[in-house]
Amino acid sequence: MSSGSAYVLVVEDEPKLSRLLADYLAAAGFEAGCVADGNAVLAEVRRRMPDLILLDLMLPGRDGLNLCRELRTFSDVPIVMVTARVEEIDRLLGLELGADDYICKPYSPREVVARVKAILRRSQRRDMPAAEAGLMIDEEGYQASWQGRRLELTPAEFRLLRTLASTPGRVFSRDQLLDHLYADHRVVTDRTVDSHIKNLRRKLEQVAPQQELIRSVYGVGYKLEL
Repeated sequence: MSSGSAYVLVVEDEPKLSRLLADYLAAAGFEAGCVADGNAVLAEVRRRMPDLILLDLMLPGRDGLNLCRELRTFSDVPIVMVTARVEEIDRLLGLELGADDYICKPYSPREVVARVKAILRRSQRRDMPAAEAGLMIDEEGYQASWQGRRLELTPAEFRLLRTLASTPGRVFSRDQLLDHLYADHRVVTDRTVDSHIKNLRRKLEQVAPQQELIRSVYGVGYKLEL
């Protein structure tokens, strides 16, 4: 997707800020639309599906977290939460509902445009099968390889890699990864995930020494970057 064909929907109830973002996006080659009321967002998205949504958290009508939850019932469009509320619970809740990223107010419009470009590039890679990027997952054989080199993984490490590879670029919280870690759903702490991730990274570094394939997102979890 080139920026010239990408349509970004700006959901923001401050008119001056909304127009400013739309102008910067247009200058960068994007097409931008604006919605100010939370109650109008879903109808607008269904009318014309955007390539990315900049979604303010605090809106009249329906708030951003509520909208994000409903949007995820019918679309995987990249959603960037824009908020002045930086409490960790909001960040975590937003990402677990399916938000792709956060931008905190106050911000530079240039920063927003740069983030939009980065997320759209990431979205393109996410749509590409992991195999095209060099990662092969053999579900039945519980085996994985990177560019033809087999990874010697434990069952737990394989499940972690399989989960992360299911949606490259998506941030998975520790709780979400724990849900896929053990077949018997035993009770373990989230630090168990950190330990397995450390071992998995070490094994990936052996076959891809110049790449950091698993990245940490502070306070949230982990993602696979292909």
